[in-house]
Amino acid sequence: MKKDFFTYQAQTTPFPLAMEVSHASGSYIYDTKGKAHLDFVAGVSACSLGHCHPNVVEAIKAQVDRYLHVMVYGEYIQQPAVELTKLIAKNLPDPLNKTYLTNSGTEAIEGALKLARRVTGRSQIIAAKKAYHGNTMGSLSVMGYEERKQAFRPLIPDIHFIEFNNENDLSKITTQTAGVILETIQGGAGFIQPKNGYLTKVKKRCDQVGALLILDEIQPGIGRTGKLFGFQNYNVIPDVVVTGKGLGGGLPVGAFTASEAHMDLLMNNPMLGHITTFGGNPIIAASCLATLQTVISSDLIPDTLAKEKLFRKLLVHPLINEIRGIGLMLIILLPTAELATEVVMKCKEKGLILFFLLFEKRAVRITPPLTISDKEIEEGCQILLEILNEFS
Repeated sequence: MKKDFFTYQAQTTPFPLAMEVSHASGSYIYDTKGKAHLDFVAGVSACSLGHCHPNVVEAIKAQVDRYLHVMVYGEYIQQPAVELTKLIAKNLPDPLNKTYLTNSGTEAIEGALKLARRVTGRSQIIAAKKAYHGNTMGSLSVMGYEERKQAFRPLIPDIHFIEFNNENDLSKITTQTAGVILETIQGGAGFIQPKNGYLTKVKKRCDQVGALLILDEIQPGIGRTGKLFGFQNYNVIPDVVVTGKGLGGGLPVGAFTASEAHMDLLMNNPMLGHITTFGGNPIIAASCLATLQTVISSDLIPDTLAKEKLFRKLLVHPLINEIRGIGLMLIILLPTAELATEVVMKCKEKGLILFFLLFEKRAVRITPPLTISDKEIEEGCQILLEILNEFS
């Protein structure tokens, strides 16, 4: 299978991890040799409830027996999608009450950017340096990392960049600006949190000039930061919130939510302002609904903060320069990129799955399932510390 993997399936890097997966359950992924790997990554923050959570699996199987795809998005009334969008609205502050379901986070970003232009009649979009919002052309255009964009230019015009947490840059948001798009917590840049009421100040500036604030919650959303949505930690309500990853329970999904008045503009001038064949797919919507219901109805959200404390207590080592993040959206920052790579690869050999960040190469990602137990945290941290000791 490994030979066929490299022969027929397109790769994204010259050196993929290439684990041959047999099955997965809870906090563990098992390879075809029967070895268990403790998952501290959760599919890059996607598997909120771990692998094959019974509530999610049951919901998927029940929906499979009812119907699969029946019609393009927004034409037929399908119970899983309706219940999901209603539950999202109930758990978001006003006026965020109408959700458009998409196939992926990057598609949801595309929809949010289009919505900002449609609402304002303006073209300028402002994004942050070192931002990551996906890899389709619109999302790539608002990526704040030229090295990854230059091979694909020309991209979407009238995109401008500000520095995250730099209040002096807020004057660049003007009456020409349609929307400002920011990650609530910058992911690829190194899990950088907003400081000194930064997001509140961005929103105030947007309101002053009539621009929309779009917050990308694809990583921090769905309970990972001790709140259902990361922005709830920072005293701000965006005009558009984008979710994905952890909402799907292991299936691909994206969503962008705004006020009814704003979202309804996508129906007219032109009609089909955003359209997708498989967005809101009933199988995926059923998985999302079960995931969101489980996260909301349990203690998983507040427990993320207790688990963060345990990680911070255990991960004390001379080679760990810093632990960044909040809840179960954490990184350890090591002295060099080379060391970070070595640690990830050696931990994999010992049965612990860690991963990298896109831009901050010294970082090692720790974003386990919200369902991870204290015992599993202790087990994984012990492996990580043992590997770090090899380099001390």
